[in-house]
Amino acid sequence: MKKIAVIGLGYVGLPLARLFATKNKVVGFDINQTRIKELREGHDGTLEVEDEILRGVLLKTNQNLGIGLFCSFDITDIQDCNYYIVTVPTPVDKNNRPDLTPLYKASETVGKVLKKGDIVIYESTVYPGATEEECIPVLEKTSGLKFNIDFFAGYSPERINPGDKEHTVEKILKVTSGSTFEIGKKVDELYKSVITAGTHLAPCIKVAEAAKVIENSQRDINIAFVNELAKIFNLMNIDTQAVLEAAGTKWNFLPFKPGLVGGHCIGVDPYYLAQRAQEFGYHPEIILAGRRLNDSMGEYVASQVVKLMIKKGITVKGSSLLMLGITFKENCPDVRNTKIVDVIKALKDYGIHVTIYDPMANPAEVKNEYSLDTTTVLPIEKFDAIVLGVAHIPFLDMNLSSLQNEKSIIYDVKGVIEYEVDGRM
Repeated sequence: MKKIAVIGLGYVGLPLARLFATKNKVVGFDINQTRIKELREGHDGTLEVEDEILRGVLLKTNQNLGIGLFCSFDITDIQDCNYYIVTVPTPVDKNNRPDLTPLYKASETVGKVLKKGDIVIYESTVYPGATEEECIPVLEKTSGLKFNIDFFAGYSPERINPGDKEHTVEKILKVTSGSTFEIGKKVDELYKSVITAGTHLAPCIKVAEAAKVIENSQRDINIAFVNELAKIFNLMNIDTQAVLEAAGTKWNFLPFKPGLVGGHCIGVDPYYLAQRAQEFGYHPEIILAGRRLNDSMGEYVASQVVKLMIKKGITVKGSSLLMLGITFKENCPDVRNTKIVDVIKALKDYGIHVTIYDPMANPAEVKNEYSLDTTTVLPIEKFDAIVLGVAHIPFLDMNLSSLQNEKSIIYDVKGVIEYEVDGRM
């Protein structure tokens, strides 16, 4: 009988654990005790799993039906599992170098309970070779077992899109792989049992790792291209959105839009691939050029806002600005690696007083992560400038005129405001 442990109950792990719990006995493990308490009470603060659905799979566990989800921070609760799925974050450090610390610690945790015949599957985005060269040695050292003799491994890259209620985990085709041909088939069958969109069994773990890391690198490069177009067309006084709409009438034109590229995937994964390429003696030019351009967009947005303020005769130093949104994407509370903070930092460097309003973001989390104060309550004062940074649904039909003074400007980063504004990306 399959008993699955999902290690890490964040934006990726919880939806996966919930899905597997519809057909299996699942233990969701996380070292964050506050998170476990929240989940046991039937609430997901990331908003990825609706409370009613979460309580449904928790209820099955309580009814001893042999399936369902139990959440725990106690390692003894996962010691009798035979499948371990690791879904911890893989960030970069301040120098944009891959930080595998969460992956090492998760591997140590699994290694302490690993038994003969167990299968460990990694979902965290890594560079090709990381699973077998970095994670497996930790499992072997901690457990005392031998890889592909006593225990086995697989890799199935996550494809969760935070905040997306349409493309949920079961509706996204899953790439799978195993450390041997037979284990690959077992891993594939495991996912195939719950993923309605189907699976694709890759020939080996490195192929699956590489496939994942280039998915987001490709998106990053395409967004960098349209960001560069936006810079060019702004100099020419041409509406970038109108250009993209016209070009999009051709059947094979790719519909990318300019914007700030943050989050835990697109803004991070290219660095993993670049780092690995450099270890093999190749300096990736296009990948890193795309990253440099996208990482520069925060300062670019700030400079455009300041130019518009000067044109309107607004004294920049000491002025007030309202930033609408700080999460890395719309309709999602995730603030990890959000590039809105780059805009805010650049604006503050100009001497502008910035008020951040985001009804989706947790103020305590933002304060802890970025040392910035935010509010979930719309301010009542008027501002010299308003920047729509994130296209949350509540912002789309907001009456911004009540927040404006006689000179104030509106800058729409996302290009979603229908009425006339002073500037867009």
